[in-house]
This record gives sequence, structure tokens and C-alpha cells, in this order.
Amino acid sequence: MENTNEQIEHLVVIKTALLNENIDEFRTEFLSLHPYDQAQFFMEQSQELRLQIYAFLSPEETAEIMENIELEDTEPFFSEMDPRFAAMVFAEMATDDAVDILNELEKDKVASFLTIMNNEAADEIKQLLHYEEKTAGSIMTTEFVALYKTFTVKQAMQHLKTEAPDAETIYYLYVIDEDKRLVGVLSLRDLIIAAEHTLIEEVMGEKIVSVSVALDQEEVAQMMRDYDFLAVPVVDFQDHLLGIITVDDILDVMEEEADDDYSKFAAVSDVGRPDENAFISAKKRLPWLIILLFLGMLTASLIGRFEKTLDQVAVLAIFIPLIAGMAGNTGTQALAVAVRGLATGDYGKQGKAKLILREAGTGLITGTVCGIVITVVIYLWKGEIFLGLLVGLSIMATLIVATLAGSLVPIIMDRLKIDPAVASGPFITTINDIISILIYFGMATAFMNLLI
Repeated sequence: MENTNEQIEHLVVIKTALLNENIDEFRTEFLSLHPYDQAQFFMEQSQELRLQIYAFLSPEETAEIMENIELEDTEPFFSEMDPRFAAMVFAEMATDDAVDILNELEKDKVASFLTIMNNEAADEIKQLLHYEEKTAGSIMTTEFVALYKTFTVKQAMQHLKTEAPDAETIYYLYVIDEDKRLVGVLSLRDLIIAAEHTLIEEVMGEKIVSVSVALDQEEVAQMMRDYDFLAVPVVDFQDHLLGIITVDDILDVMEEEADDDYSKFAAVSDVGRPDENAFISAKKRLPWLIILLFLGMLTASLIGRFEKTLDQVAVLAIFIPLIAGMAGNTGTQALAVAVRGLATGDYGKQGKAKLILREAGTGLITGTVCGIVITVVIYLWKGEIFLGLLVGLSIMATLIVATLAGSLVPIIMDRLKIDPAVASGPFITTINDIISILIYFGMATAFMNLLI
């Protein structure tokens, strides 16, 4: 917009007009802002001033603000609006955005808004509400332009002028037959440069990439990334055109999926919001921590089983954190590579085999190098060559096994149709702790005579 000082002055003018209830000045200055800046200004105001903003703006103008606010932050604003005004705001929003917000509200509130809303808007929203969450149907919009293949270019242009104001995008125009089945696609440029009396079916492209209404949203995002689409059509099992998914919806999906994977990777049920209190945050994390606590007890019990070995060679205890820490670190590295590859679809069946072989090789190289280094360090430090060899060999074996575990566990989970991100860092770390303790003390017990 303007430079920072001018922007601050502009916001002060808007705030002053709001406080003085000068509706004309407020509307002039506020509506000159970019919609994102409008949303930021709106969220910074007290509830009292927000209620005044609702009074100064139309439902359509308020809808544009709501579309520029994060989904999880919108519920309080709709709750404080007059229900009739809120229903009108929903009716003015892009259908898919309205559905996303309504899915976050209590069912009785949703029913109330749909009852108050005008029938046309309510019907469009109801069509999308019944689709399962996180599928193509739940994120598509029904606000698109479809052309019949029997249209001439001139008829199509006239139809486009009528429908374009309400469409989410017109970069791609989808062609349907008399049964509303998707039969072709053409770009706006193709339409503009075609002769007026040419039939649409003569200029359309017949190689169509579409997605099923029941397809998982993550797979839709991956496909749009691969094809570099700005929009993709959504069809049912008989190829009837139901809606389209645009790139802005996919960006939201990618952010949502990344947050979801990150929370699972960190072994928390959900990444907390900034305003979330400590009790709610702890409630989300405790189940995972308790599971990990019991797994940790298993590690402790394993060490207890080697108590006799520790009594005879107490110096072994010094290197337990080193062995376990290295196993956790290398396992988490391999896990991150595997989960990312699975999430982005970079690995097919052959790709997964190559990944496992590569990680095995990586574990062998890193394990050998780290094993040699620690053997030399322990010999120079303690003067014990056999102790150095024991720790070095344990490190080498542990890093090989931990690296393989970090890559294999998410692949196995993916094969079992379980989200690979569930194989989170803390779980892999704990599992590798158990493996490393078994390797370390198993080797120590086997070569006890040399150590004594």
C-alpha cells in the first residue's frame, strides 16, 4: 500500500472515524484498504468496535473480510454477529469458504443459519456440507462457469459475461454435454481468439484431468502440484461435473496437512493455537507422553536386566546416553526423509526400495565413521582399546539399525494405510533407545571377559 508511516496514519484516520461514528469517512478510508489489511485491522479491534464495523458494512463487504481470516479464528466473530446478519454474510461468501467455516460450528448453529439464509445460498451450501471432510467434495466450489459443447463461441462469450461475476475463476472453462457430463476444457484465451461461429466442441481440449468427489484432499493437492493447475474439475462416478477446486483452496489444504503432519511428527494431537491455555495444551499432549513414558519404562527394565554386566564393568554406564542419543538422532533423520517422500508422493514401489537401500548404505557409512571416531577417542581418553572397540561397534550397529528403522517404519505404516506421520520423532527415538540398549549390552555381555 503506502510506506509504513503513511500506512499507520491511514489506520489512525480509520480508527478515529470509527470511534467518532463517522460512517462515510470510515467507509471511504476502510474500503480503500486491501482486503487482507481490512481483516487485520478488523481483528485488532475490541468487540464493541467490531459490532460497530458490522453496522457500517454490508454483508458482502463483511464476507470479504471473513474470507481473509484464518479458518480457525472466524468462529468467535460469527458468534458475536446478529444471527440474521451472519446468515447474510455466509450467503455472500464463496460457497466452499462458507462450508469450511460452518463445518467448525456446532450443528444447531449451522441449522439456524441455513434456516435464516435465502434458499438459493442455503441449497448450495447444503450440497457441499454432506460430503465427508478432507475430500475433494468438501473443498470444491460450485461457483464455476460451464459451457455446453453445442454453444457457439459467441453464445459462450455471452454466457460467460452473465456467469463470470459470481464464478471463483474463469481461467479454465469446462465443457459439458446435454447430460452435464464433463467432456472437455478450454482456456479463456482459447475462447477469445476463436471465431464467433465456431462450436465449442471444435475448440475444446478433450484430454481432461479431473478428480473424484471422494478423493482425499491431500491427493488432490499432490496432483495439482504435479500438473501446475490453477483449477481442477470435480466429478462423480458418472463424470457429471459437480464443482471445481482452485489453487487458493489447495494452498489452504497444504498448510492444513503440513500442520497435521508436524503435530503428529512431534507426537502431539494438534498444534496449539497461540491463545490456547496451558490446561488444553497439556490435555492434548498427555496421552502421547504417557504412552512414551511406558515405552521408556521398557528401556529402563532392559537396562535392569543387564545389572550384572553393569556391576562388573561400571564404566559402561557412561556411554548409555551417547549410544541412545546417536540412535535417536539418526533414526529421526531417516524418518524425516521417509515421511516427506511419502507425503509428496516421490516414492513409488521402486522408489521405496531405493530409499531403503540408500538409507542402509547411509547408516553403514555414518555408523562406520562414527564408530572409528569414538573408538579412537575412548582409547585416548580411557586407555582401553577393548572398551573403545565395544562402544565403536555398538555405535556402528546401532546407527545402521536405527537408520533402517527410521525409513522402514513409516513405509510399513503407509502400506497398512496408517498415516506415516504417526511414526513420530519421539516414537522412533524411544524404539531406537530400546534397540541400542539391546545391542550395546548384548555385545558387552558377550565380550565381558575382554572388558574385565
